[in-house]
Amino acid sequence: MSALQKETVEQSLKAITDPYLNRDLASAKVLKSVTDARVEIELPYPSAGVAAELGERIRAQIERDTGVEAAVQVGHRIHSHQVQRGVKLLDGIKNIIAVASGKGGVGKSTTSVNLALALAQEGAAVGMLDADIYGPSQPRMLGISGKPTSKDGKKMEPLEGHGIKAMSIGFLIDEETPMVWRGPMVMQALEQLLSDTRWGELDYLVIDLPPGTGDTQLTLAQKVPVSGAVIVTTPQDIALLDARKGLKMFEKVGVPILGIIENMSFYICPKCGNEDDIFGHGGGALMAEQYGVELLGAVPLDRRIRDEADNGAPTVVAAPDSPLAKIYRELARHTAGRLALQAVDHSHKFPNIVIQNR
Repeated sequence: MSALQKETVEQSLKAITDPYLNRDLASAKVLKSVTDARVEIELPYPSAGVAAELGERIRAQIERDTGVEAAVQVGHRIHSHQVQRGVKLLDGIKNIIAVASGKGGVGKSTTSVNLALALAQEGAAVGMLDADIYGPSQPRMLGISGKPTSKDGKKMEPLEGHGIKAMSIGFLIDEETPMVWRGPMVMQALEQLLSDTRWGELDYLVIDLPPGTGDTQLTLAQKVPVSGAVIVTTPQDIALLDARKGLKMFEKVGVPILGIIENMSFYICPKCGNEDDIFGHGGGALMAEQYGVELLGAVPLDRRIRDEADNGAPTVVAAPDSPLAKIYRELARHTAGRLALQAVDHSHKFPNIVIQNR
């Protein structure tokens, strides 16, 4: 078997575009090593769901270019990325992704938990912080009950559900107890949930923010080392109006916008198959174009998403091979890929990513 040269392999990689980095694999600098006829690729985003297929594409391209049948191994390694200037990093947590919306009722929490679970299924170590002090929903969605313990009397141990670590005020109070706290108490509680939890080593900590652009969002944006934010909206005009406010808030405090997820994008009748744009059409794509950010993808309005989250097993784990779960895993790879690009080139603008799920 003939030996390959690194330069030769890089030429072959130029012919393959990574859909999650939106650039060819050579310029993405994912080639880790070339030894004889063995090629090792290291992607900067979790890639369990696409590694085998990508490896075969690379193998076939190398064989076409060189005649050598290479053994290609595709893996990933998640790096820490830039955060707001002057904000202290948290030990063990490589990246914090804030999931926000300008208003309630757009499915942000359901999107957050499925995004976190999808990142974990793609091979990342993931945590979930439920930052909605007044209305915590992640304990129910993750099917977790009980209270956190402490091994040293100083830090709380996060609870775990479906392979991810989680912390929420909902673990510390009764589900039906109303939180009648003023702003400063809420801010203190949020900071303690984040800093007084022993998260361990995480590739991503996903923070499910409460809706709006109030004290909680501002505190997080100013004091928590956020690597990037994802904005969840529906195509409806009023939701888009509020989503723009959330986007602008993160821009003002120096948090990069990873992209927009259009939730409840369309509805397909389970009986007749008729498709209806209940909340309008194309609003997320238009907003992404207006602000020069990515449309990470579109999630349909589907009763199963709601039922599965309410039952404590969100779609990604309840039906991992379903079309809906595949949409969330696509969203996770696009989100992580966009975050990886923050360190590669802050000034480069990419065309909007449109995921065809219909």
